Amino acid sequence: MATLELRNVNKTYGSGLPDTLKNIELKINDGEFLILVGPSGCGKSTLMNCIAGLESISGGSILIDDADISGMSPKDRDIAMVFQSYALYPTMTVRENISFGLKIRKMAPAAIEEEVARVSKLLQIEHLLNRKPGQLSGGQQQRVAMGRALARRPKINLFDEPLSNLDAKLRVEMRTEMKLMHQRNKTTTVYVTHDQIEAMTLGDKVAVMKDGIIQQFGTPQQIYNDPANLFVASFIGSPPMNFIPLRLQRKDGRLLALLDSGQARCELPLGMLDAGLEDREVILGMRPEQIVLAPVEANGLPTIRAEVQVTEPTGPDTLVFVLLNGSKVCCRLAPDVAPQVGESLTLQFDPSKVLLFDAKSGERLGVLGKPQPTERVGNVTQINRSQ
Repeated sequence: MATLELRNVNKTYGSGLPDTLKNIELKINDGEFLILVGPSGCGKSTLMNCIAGLESISGGSILIDDADISGMSPKDRDIAMVFQSYALYPTMTVRENISFGLKIRKMAPAAIEEEVARVSKLLQIEHLLNRKPGQLSGGQQQRVAMGRALARRPKINLFDEPLSNLDAKLRVEMRTEMKLMHQRNKTTTVYVTHDQIEAMTLGDKVAVMKDGIIQQFGTPQQIYNDPANLFVASFIGSPPMNFIPLRLQRKDGRLLALLDSGQARCELPLGMLDAGLEDREVILGMRPEQIVLAPVEANGLPTIRAEVQVTEPTGPDTLVFVLLNGSKVCCRLAPDVAPQVGESLTLQFDPSKVLLFDAKSGERLGVLGKPQPTERVGNVTQINRSQ
């Protein structure tokens, strides 16, 4: 196990070309599981390759246990990497695939057998040791690729979208297996994905990337509950956060958001209003699970009557879509709620859960309409909840 730190890492592929990675600063502790998540082309796989040594960096430094490895060759970094394609040797058995790297390192035969037995038991592939990759399913090949990496007992494991070639059911199963494996081994791990569900369920820490920049770095709960900007809020969450463009208004000196369903209006009091912020264009954000059916007995929270546009039963819940301020809004309701299209529902909001974003910059606004208090680590935004 080891600590991993990236200090002001930059990557460019030539003079005059835009930077692929821009001032990346990250640090994960011994045994932590870091997720690099973002859309295709955001630079996450390039960053992974830079850590592995498959790509050279253009500036900055990469440290493992406080030692700078930026100029080391990949074989000297003590890092194991599992690729999206698994990259197994087709003519070798599972046993030979797992032991190949150990033989190259001239490990004693008895020690190799012991290590193969250890990882095959850990990954539950003992019965596959004499088969070749062509005789294995996608999930089995993925386990063999993981076993080959684990057998080396590296300081750091790198996974580059290892589950993307699996079907939906197998992805869920292997996601659980990977989490169990990390809990047992506690090896420092960096995992690249574009799947925000994997990011939320697997990681101790999450770095959300866009255009070669880390937009926010924190725990999954921090990323989900306190997104730093509109991009992070929209990328993390399934179904995604609802966004409603509107203008702030003033009433009795308080910040007010007015929602209109076409059938009724609702005033959301959001806090004290700064001078000059009335009529400001903002984007109001609410998670689908934060819009619920109003209880029979009023509890003082704002409600609104709205017509059902679409319903989507998913099993564990029912997604209901209504229109607020002309925007389609998703509400996550209980599975036994089955309203018909055209039916009217009374919905309730908790103003304390509402987020505000500047309509022009996309940056998160605090209660008073100012930028949310944040700490900057390089180009990484971390929301400071102590202010």
